[in-house]
Amino acid sequence: MTESSPAPAASSADTNASGRLHDPAVRGFASDNYSGVHPEILAALAAANDGHQVSYGEDVYTSRLQEVMAGHFGAEVDVFPVFNGTGANVLSLQSLLPRWGAVVCARTAHINMDENGAPERVGGMKLLAVAAPDGKLTPELIDQEAWGWGDEHRAQPLAVSITQTTELGTCYTPAEVAAIADHVHAKGMRLHMDGARLANAAAHLGQPLRAFTSDAGVDVLSFGGTKNGLMYGEAVVALNPEATAGLKYLRKMNMQLASKMRFISAQFIALLEGDLWLRSASHANAMAARLRAGVEGIDGVSCTQPTQSNGVFAILPEGSADRLRESFRFYDWDEAAREVRWMCSFDTTEADIDAFLSAIRSELA
Repeated sequence: MTESSPAPAASSADTNASGRLHDPAVRGFASDNYSGVHPEILAALAAANDGHQVSYGEDVYTSRLQEVMAGHFGAEVDVFPVFNGTGANVLSLQSLLPRWGAVVCARTAHINMDENGAPERVGGMKLLAVAAPDGKLTPELIDQEAWGWGDEHRAQPLAVSITQTTELGTCYTPAEVAAIADHVHAKGMRLHMDGARLANAAAHLGQPLRAFTSDAGVDVLSFGGTKNGLMYGEAVVALNPEATAGLKYLRKMNMQLASKMRFISAQFIALLEGDLWLRSASHANAMAARLRAGVEGIDGVSCTQPTQSNGVFAILPEGSADRLRESFRFYDWDEAAREVRWMCSFDTTEADIDAFLSAIRSELA
């Protein structure tokens, strides 16, 4: 995933009277990480800020978060707030594996393509990546690398990692997740889910979060918050605590133990205690659907993947992406194929979509 024209850095002259360094009217479609913090999350952070609370997770907010997560995933879950998604993934996978373990994943998986070798260099595990044209693994694809147990010359495939929704914006159904879980468990393997956009999957499926996680047989979940309106923070959710021994110690070893953990936990409580998680994800999905419907009527644009979450993947004519990026920032997904990715967020508006569609039409007219 690349972009050829980075935005210029702000200078001191760009600061206005409020201390703001950027123009909030400028919108982009590069990543759902570009959006700000949801106002309800900011309010929750402010409410958690007064006074003192015990550090390192012994605070009332982290205790309450355990209850909130149990309401979504089941009473037996254990929750470990962490700083970021890469840390959540590495920590989750480490907890499933011995030092000689390997992980089967899609070639497009974030752990394989966008985490700079952290699972292998920091986590100490081998990734066994297989091609998945729509980003989704199947039992048959997993079996391409799930072999060689007992061979001392081969890293032992003892876990599978799937992403919901995938890096290509596609979504596993509960039945598809359950089929994978049953398949890998029968082989003595464990199942991890990278849920950076888990809420978008639930919004698309119209299903509760547990339907395609704990109820489907996932052992450990990296639950994403940053892409759905949090300032920062993700959570490792041990759906099968027996499969994830050592998380308490591994989190500290991986430098993911927050001293002021209440501020991560308070954000997740605000997100999950009511319906904010679903409202925000549903809106982002709806904006992507609006964008998809608009570009399908433009000659020269061809969509490459189903739009099942908050992203649209499309191929543009030669040179047009760079010209469009002069006004709207977005990334190339496959530069050689001229395939781009457009992402929507909880704060993307219909006016944002319509302005972008107008720019695309003008460029391709």
